[in-house]
Amino acid sequence: MLSSMRVIVFTSQKGGSGKTTLSGHVAVQAELAGHGPVALIDTDPQGSLAAWWNARTAEAPVFVQTTVQRLFADLEELRARGIRLVVIDTPPAVTSTIRNVVAYADLVVIPTRPSPHDLRAVGATLDIVEGRNKPLVFVVNDATPRARITSDAAIALSQHGTVAPTTIHHRTDFASSMIDGRTVMECDAGSRSTVEIAELWTYLNARLQKIQPRPVPLYVAHERPTFGRHDATADVPGFAAMAQTAGTFGRRAAQ
Repeated sequence: MLSSMRVIVFTSQKGGSGKTTLSGHVAVQAELAGHGPVALIDTDPQGSLAAWWNARTAEAPVFVQTTVQRLFADLEELRARGIRLVVIDTPPAVTSTIRNVVAYADLVVIPTRPSPHDLRAVGATLDIVEGRNKPLVFVVNDATPRARITSDAAIALSQHGTVAPTTIHHRTDFASSMIDGRTVMECDAGSRSTVEIAELWTYLNARLQKIQPRPVPLYVAHERPTFGRHDATADVPGFAAMAQTAGTFGRRAAQ
């Protein structure tokens, strides 16, 4: 089946690469740019993206609670509901999960910090993405402004794939904006971090427009999705219970 809906998967087997922060920011920026409706999916058992979404007051983007086993059916449901973009966050290190989720991607984004450890870890993620024959983009993330290692990292990554022309720099406002469920664009529309995220989304969107829709993988999960709040207690011990209501499609259930 072919569809105009697009799926971006943020992935890296290296923890601390900034996948979750970028996933949330790109999803919100896509909505702000008029490219919604956008849906977020968190496949990381830690549930960081889900916890951030539950702290939001804005209705968009919507959040979909799902599992890797249900992903096929859930994406079909989102397609039927008119979702134009799905942004999926993945866990670090869990190779089988990353491989299964990447199978649904139209574009894979690999955030990479400009450090020797992060650059060495790229190979394992690259093997998974290339094994699925998916288009990929490296994003140099959490970079120190004007540091030589930032440009060196971009050059090194360019030997293995396309590097986004926009570098996301390390700034306090970028990470701290997510504390209360917002993004830096919603906290300070004129900040340099906001400009970088807007430029990154413009580039990613342009890449998506050039990608021909691909057939959905031919395996089907039969369970149906739950739209709305993520039940963090199912994944993370010690989290307070959060309400979830099937069919709310992004609207928060009563507390």
